[in-house]
Amino acid sequence: MTIIGYARVSTTDQHLDLQENALRAAGCDLIRSEKRSGTSTAGREELRTVLDFLRAGDVLMVTRIDRLARSIGDLQDIVRTVKARGASLRATEQPIDTSTAAGKCFLDMLGVFAEFETNLRRERQLEGIADAKTRGVYKGRKPSVDAAKVKAMHAEGKGPSAIAKELGIGRASVYRALEGKEG
Repeated sequence: MTIIGYARVSTTDQHLDLQENALRAAGCDLIRSEKRSGTSTAGREELRTVLDFLRAGDVLMVTRIDRLARSIGDLQDIVRTVKARGASLRATEQPIDTSTAAGKCFLDMLGVFAEFETNLRRERQLEGIADAKTRGVYKGRKPSVDAAKVKAMHAEGKGPSAIAKELGIGRASVYRALEGKEG
C-alpha cells in the first residue's frame, strides 16, 4: 500500500508548503503538487499522474477535498477513478475515508459545499462588476488588438492572414476588429 499525497493551490503567488507538510506528517510516501485552478480537472497534469499511478490498496491523500475539485461532478469523477483502481481517498483535515460509508457520505456533502462556495464567489464577482459598470468605473479588459492598426493595414490592401501574422494575433481577432467588434 502506497499513500500518495496531492497538493494544489490556485495561483502562483500562493504556497504549497502547508499542504505538503501536512501530507508528509500524514505518512505520504509520495507527494505531487501543482498550481492550477480547482474549478476544472482540465490541464491538471499532476492530478492526472496521481490518478494514473494509483494501484489496488493505495490511498490518495489530500488536506481538504476542495484541493481535489470545486465541482461535485469533477469530485465524483475523481472518486470513481480512485475506486475503479481499487484505491481509497482520505483527507487530513476532514473525516473522509472513501473506504467507509460515512466517509463517502461526508465526501459528497463537502463536494456540494465546495461547488456552492465557487458559485457564490462567481455571483459576488458579477455583482461587483455590474455595480462598477453602473457607477461608470468599470472599463473592462484593455483591448489586446489595436483595431485602428488592423483597419489601416487592411486599407493598405493586406489580407486578414497577413495582418494576423504581422501583429501576432489570431485571424478571428482581425475579422472582429474589421467588423468593429473589438478595439
